[in-house]
Amino acid sequence: MAQIKARIIGTGSYLPERILTNFDLEKMVDTSHDWISARTGIDERRIAADHEQTSDLAAAASRRAMEMAGVAPDQIDMVILATVTGDFPWPSTACLVQDKIGASNASAWDVSAACSGFVYAMASASKFIETGSCKRVLVIGAEIFSRIVDWEDRNTCILFGDGAGAVVLEGQEGEHGILSTHLHSDGSQWELLYQPGFGSRYPASVAGIEARLPFLKMAGNEVFKMAVRSMYDVAVEALQANNIQASEIAMLFPHQANKRILDAVSKRLKLEDGQMYVNVDKCGNTSGASIPLALDEANRKGLLNRGDLVLLDAFGGGFTWGSCLLRW
Repeated sequence: MAQIKARIIGTGSYLPERILTNFDLEKMVDTSHDWISARTGIDERRIAADHEQTSDLAAAASRRAMEMAGVAPDQIDMVILATVTGDFPWPSTACLVQDKIGASNASAWDVSAACSGFVYAMASASKFIETGSCKRVLVIGAEIFSRIVDWEDRNTCILFGDGAGAVVLEGQEGEHGILSTHLHSDGSQWELLYQPGFGSRYPASVAGIEARLPFLKMAGNEVFKMAVRSMYDVAVEALQANNIQASEIAMLFPHQANKRILDAVSKRLKLEDGQMYVNVDKCGNTSGASIPLALDEANRKGLLNRGDLVLLDAFGGGFTWGSCLLRW
């Protein structure tokens, strides 16, 4: 009997309507369009409306993915949502999405791995499918980082945007689908990229708000160096595990952190022009949503063809990092 693989049969994404440009940021903090663009490659990002929650963005992307896949909500067996900006600390935002899209037969749970969350979720989903526990899994990455960035910190507020992306995975026999996944973490580095409050370590308090604990903290230079090294290493790990060369990859979809990181990874892998998909200029860093957003964008442009080797590559707080190689 042929091995079952988890194959993407539908992609979807959602971006909020509001566009926040670098020129808009010039009016908010001490920065400039040229400074931001030169150092990050970001020109604009999307910001969720006041009435929009992470579950709303995730549900919108999910509906589009299911529509492309031709799958009804009640045919979904599991919903896995990668996010660190959920509607509530609990219950899981995946449960809220399950209700909003009508996936009445699905179990639902969140993955918390920051910017690596979507790759972690894909790895989890593939195992449920390969073992026969699930036939179809909806995997989502959704974030509203605009709610946790410090709009007084010009080093971080310029980077992030809001959005959601989703894929429907289906178990199929044959050579198409996820070939391997590779996950890593290093918890000793957590202080370099994290959100201090509010959890059990720093419970909610007026003093905590005044200390700006609800907003993310990042040591940019250290994160940059670790991100480049880790994303390169885990990409090579996926290539070696499948006995292929970087030149055989049709498209690399890296986490869209900033253009300098992406260029450094591409250079180390010796990729040709067009082998790496980049949309960070229009979306900013959308954390766990960045890879599925880019996947859907490329897919709807007709850039992915049957049989293409596609590599997903991410790095995020934790630290976490991972890769996923699949045949389209």
